[in-house]
Amino acid sequence: MRIDKYLKHSRIIKRRTIANEACDAGRVKVGGKTVRASYDVKVGDIIEISFGNRIVKVEVLQVSEIVKKEDAARLYRIIE
Repeated sequence: MRIDKYLKHSRIIKRRTIANEACDAGRVKVGGKTVRASYDVKVGDIIEISFGNRIVKVEVLQVSEIVKKEDAARLYRIIE
């Protein structure tokens, strides 16, 4: 699954277009490297997202196309 789509499905970022723009601006990193919106997310990836002056680190636990709102938080684990 593309990283912009994953960020939207997991509800880390509200809209896919905003996730896409964050990737284009270089605010999304996986394993310390800046990634494009087309990056293929895998279980175990560590994603870093810059929200202004705050950085959120999450570990991918699951990748699923269809997720209910209540189960979205189970797709990842916040590290920092």
